[in-house]
Amino acid sequence: MSRTPAGTPPNPKGAERFNEERQTDTVRGSDKPDLQKGCEVIRDTVRTLPSRPGVYRMNDARGDVLYVGKARMLKNRVSNYTQVERLPSRLQRMVSQTRSMTIVTTNSEAEALLLEAQFIKRYRPAYNVLLRDDKSFPFILLRSDHAYPRIQKHRGARRAKGDYYGPFASAGSVNTTINALQKLFLLRSCTDSYFSRRDRPCLLYQIKRCSAPCVGRIDEAGYSQLVRQAKDFLGGRSSAVQREIEVQMAQAAEALDFETAAMLRDRLRAATFIQGSQAINAEGIDTADIFALAGKGGQIGVQAFFIRGGQNWGHRAFFPSHTEGLSEEEVMQSFLAQFYEEVPPARLILIDRDLPEAALLEEAFGAIAGRKIEVLVPQRGTRRRLVEQASRNAMEALERRMAERGSQAKVMEELVDFLELPEIPHRIEVYDNSHIQGDKALGAMVVAGPEGFIKNQYRKFNIKTAQTNDDFAMMREVMTRRFGRALEEDPDRERSTIDGVATWPDLVLIDGGKGHMSAVKDALEELGVEDVPLIAIAKGPHHGREGREVFHFPDGREKMLPVNSQVLFHLQRLRDEVHRYAIGAHRAKRSRAIQASPLDEIPGIGPSRKRALLLAFGTASKIRAAALDDLKRTPGVSEAVARKVYDFYHPSG
Repeated sequence: MSRTPAGTPPNPKGAERFNEERQTDTVRGSDKPDLQKGCEVIRDTVRTLPSRPGVYRMNDARGDVLYVGKARMLKNRVSNYTQVERLPSRLQRMVSQTRSMTIVTTNSEAEALLLEAQFIKRYRPAYNVLLRDDKSFPFILLRSDHAYPRIQKHRGARRAKGDYYGPFASAGSVNTTINALQKLFLLRSCTDSYFSRRDRPCLLYQIKRCSAPCVGRIDEAGYSQLVRQAKDFLGGRSSAVQREIEVQMAQAAEALDFETAAMLRDRLRAATFIQGSQAINAEGIDTADIFALAGKGGQIGVQAFFIRGGQNWGHRAFFPSHTEGLSEEEVMQSFLAQFYEEVPPARLILIDRDLPEAALLEEAFGAIAGRKIEVLVPQRGTRRRLVEQASRNAMEALERRMAERGSQAKVMEELVDFLELPEIPHRIEVYDNSHIQGDKALGAMVVAGPEGFIKNQYRKFNIKTAQTNDDFAMMREVMTRRFGRALEEDPDRERSTIDGVATWPDLVLIDGGKGHMSAVKDALEELGVEDVPLIAIAKGPHHGREGREVFHFPDGREKMLPVNSQVLFHLQRLRDEVHRYAIGAHRAKRSRAIQASPLDEIPGIGPSRKRALLLAFGTASKIRAAALDDLKRTPGVSEAVARKVYDFYHPSG
């Protein structure tokens, strides 16, 4: 079990706990790679480096981070980069692009390892192994800040008071477990505000997934017993919990309380479901993370299993990037350091190979967790079987991924032919507008790359200048703003990537027809952007029939694809994704407008004071008409706030 008390950070964040951070710069000069200039920068840095642990960052001429490394002796480690004849070609390219270095010294090599992982995650350098999975892991949170604690799914920073159980491999696995836990322990999952407003049990009580503490169907002592049992179960003492429920069921049956006995029987079935849903046999292991690596055809996959309280909490495959020229041991070591940058480590970490710095990893992970952590390569028994199973899963996942990428590559080649592109696009931008008769209009952009949708690159554009209900003008405004800003930031298009993602599109898709194509084409020509391929996707003459999409080209030509074409399916997925994103953003904007109040326009009036005023006067119009003395008498509103409200509505008074 991984259980982190609230308020305890899993690892030190930021560079403030380290001794210093300084950057060495050279004259910018040319941005072109220059091996000699890069070596000069590194030599200048080495002259002032101390012989102590730390982290170094190599930066290019624009200041973007090329590489993050850690060292037990900074001076010795960084000086190795000046011996270019001994460096592989990959590192020679890195040195040739280096124009400055940033140094941070630490108290130990373990601290340097932790800081290195933080910097890699923050800067995503082009020459570091990257854990390409931005999704945070879900946890189960059993809160402790209420008389009747709530059980819920949690992602992100662990700031709320309570016990956290995880990580789970996916949202599906944590949702399934929470549903079973609700059947087993009848704990509430509603918010505190919903809980406080209830005057009768909700549907969850009717279907026996909650004990209804909101309306007194269970007292605080009885609910506390359920919470204790849930903690024991999640903490690995499931057998003791089951025996306790069995005893209670037998006692209820002897007392002829068959309704209670039936409820306890259903709870036992839920416990059996949770234990029976395990995909692996972790007998004899209470808490462990298991990792195995597979490599094939220059690609690498890592399989992870998570065992908590003797239960399998899911598994996930990872595919690190930027692994060319590195040994599998180096990839695994870098992967583990980045993986545990935010996820609390288990007491036992089982891996499939010996690592050169396993002891250092143990020290660093121990600092994160505040307890001893073991990193082991098991040789026999259950532990060895689990690692072997993870190895098989890693290879199978890698082979599936390679097969999928092979199929995707074929689709992209056919797409290039159909859309008459010069090469396979690495960044595809898809655009759509959403509004209701021009109201709350916005534009949306989604981005797709070789690995799928790149959601951290999605953008929304609130329409500002286009006329109401003019869809073409809205699209023109979106294009002008998107590409106008791109030209301001990178007029020569020399910064080809940020965080490994291309910044200029290789293909622009527009959800629309001839008019949209004409609007986009005109907008880009006015900006001087004439080399970005444009395609508009419109529904065919029979709008309700899938597969009859018409593709409009800038020169006025139209094309269609067979209804069973894989290229068509791919383009439809892109179009549907931007449509989903645009509609979702539009609905959110409408919801915010519906919930808005005229009081929101008054500076310094927050939710609590707005609530106090509305409770006292009923409507915003009555607040506007109220006298200053009446505003001053409002509970929870000070004289200064009353004066601010009055002056806002009576500026001349």
